[in-house]
Amino acid sequence: MICPQDTTFAKKRISMKQILPITRITMIALALFWLTTKPTRGQTNHLRPSSQDTSAISLNEVVITENRLQLPFAKQNRNIQIIDRKQIEALPVRSVNELLSYVAGVDLRQRGPFGVQADVSIDGGTFEQTLILVNGIKAFDAQTGHNSLNLPIPTDAIERIEIIRGPTARIYGINSLTGAINIVTRKPQQSEITAHAYSGSGFKKDTANNDALFNGRGIQLSGTHTGRFGTHSLYGSHESGNGYRYNTGFRNNKVFYQGEIPTGTTNAFSLMGGYVSNDFGANGFYAAPGDTESQEIVQTVLAAIGYRSQLSSRFSLSPRVSYRYAYDDYRYFRYDLTRARSQHHGHAINSELNGSLQTTAGDVGIGLEMRNEIIRSTNIGDHNRTNYGLYAEFKTEVINKLLLNAGAYLNYNSDYGWQVFPGVDLGYQLSERWKLVAHTGTGQRIPSFTDLYLDQRPGNIGNPSLVSERAWHAEGGIKYVAGGVMAQARYFFRNMNDFIDWVRLLPDEPWQPHNFQRNRTQGITFSGSYRLFPTQSSIGLMAGLSYTWLSPHFEDSQDAGFLSKYVIESLRHQLVANLQFSIGAFSATTTARFNERISYKSYFVGDMRIAYGFKPVALYLDAQNIFNVTYIEAAAIPMPGRWLSLGAKYAISGRK
Repeated sequence: MICPQDTTFAKKRISMKQILPITRITMIALALFWLTTKPTRGQTNHLRPSSQDTSAISLNEVVITENRLQLPFAKQNRNIQIIDRKQIEALPVRSVNELLSYVAGVDLRQRGPFGVQADVSIDGGTFEQTLILVNGIKAFDAQTGHNSLNLPIPTDAIERIEIIRGPTARIYGINSLTGAINIVTRKPQQSEITAHAYSGSGFKKDTANNDALFNGRGIQLSGTHTGRFGTHSLYGSHESGNGYRYNTGFRNNKVFYQGEIPTGTTNAFSLMGGYVSNDFGANGFYAAPGDTESQEIVQTVLAAIGYRSQLSSRFSLSPRVSYRYAYDDYRYFRYDLTRARSQHHGHAINSELNGSLQTTAGDVGIGLEMRNEIIRSTNIGDHNRTNYGLYAEFKTEVINKLLLNAGAYLNYNSDYGWQVFPGVDLGYQLSERWKLVAHTGTGQRIPSFTDLYLDQRPGNIGNPSLVSERAWHAEGGIKYVAGGVMAQARYFFRNMNDFIDWVRLLPDEPWQPHNFQRNRTQGITFSGSYRLFPTQSSIGLMAGLSYTWLSPHFEDSQDAGFLSKYVIESLRHQLVANLQFSIGAFSATTTARFNERISYKSYFVGDMRIAYGFKPVALYLDAQNIFNVTYIEAAAIPMPGRWLSLGAKYAISGRK
């Protein structure tokens, strides 16, 4: 996160003792869930959709959760990719971070396994230019994008992940400059309790700790209840281990609740709340080579309450309020808290009102929102800002074979004034199988509090004179869908003005962000998938392949001789492939990733999961980095070598 400064923090900080009751609370709540149901042994198979999954529905029928005007996946004109529940269960992953590493165009730069810390960007952007959402709720961190993936969502709680490539400011407003990632959690179809445990090691010894093997382990517990008072889900997880090299141990805890309480046939309250605490060794994370004894504690609270009201057959209104609290405690010397320690408390309150109206000409979406962001920090200071947004969107299919979406988002920020973000996308159905698509839009990313106010001499200093990044994006492509085949090809061009990059002229100077005139990026993406057998068959075979080519050009920063902190990390080539095979209760998934960056060494990583289910238990074996490749995703941090894990999942289902 934020590197150190020689200062102390006088304000009250959150004690780690607050997370100790997590397991106890989770178990009590799960028991209460279970007492309200009559359990029977379930039909759960770890490799196939459980009763809570919607993956039995064709992917083309899945409604993309944009929280504005919603469309089935098959009708989408935008470049949207989905990781569904069936894929999540088949992939050799344990965190949202690892899931995103298998998505074309997504650049996931991890600083450690088990979801400890990672930066995510889309199509050559930076980690500050991607908007993170949970069920359509903005979950990004105003302090720094380094913390945006610190989410209270265990993988067992995820229904699907939607990745929207290209600016989404027309939909979500600011800070979605290059794309958005929306994590959609599961809605239960029946009462159920599950327990999921896993453990693994790279079988290398920790020579600094009695030659103990480096290892990691975790457990996820969940309970769901459906009944006359709605649906309720509760998830809890704990992960810990000594890491994979010196001072990379971790201790992660998560609790997540989601509920829906109907108030009629079409109206309902929605509730969501979650808490996550990650405590990990940060050797080499931010200030190598002098930070071998550094440690970081990051905590996040995310909560929301909303109401869906169908006022008539054509008009609906949905108010919602959400809150995000973030705590970041970076300790450069973990054994001496009086030196080089930085602490940050962040608060964000978001209120929104979304409405939709169906007319004979098309569907109209309207809404407004207000967001207030506050930070209290030892080396950033105390700051706050407010953002107001008003949007309107129109979708029509009045012209035969043509689907048109157009809209604009009017934004006012207390620090940066007024801005409007128009956008339009269209799709023309050439035939039953072929479709032409196009999109153009604009976006803006306001500087983070770290960009503006950080005072961490001699390493990094902020720049309060920064202005917002602005971008115009255009793309076009073609899609093909027939039977078990899905394929698409697209070209995009993005012109970004006032691009923010952390630079310095000499190696002994501090890094400081500056606006540069222009960052132009063009790219080509190809993706395709093939399913050999129908979904209802006991035999399954599916293959997927995607390729992304990016050509970024950064003006001024390189031309002026500056040393850049982030430009050198941009991707040039990315290839992602996967193969899934299943027969009866057995399945195997193999994945491969190739990444080539501007100035980093390219690498090829292969992973595999083999699984077998016998009711109500499922077992699996994961092999990550099968070929034991030495590679780096962020800074100078080597990622783990070959890592083997065993996992088991047990589920008991009640009546629907």
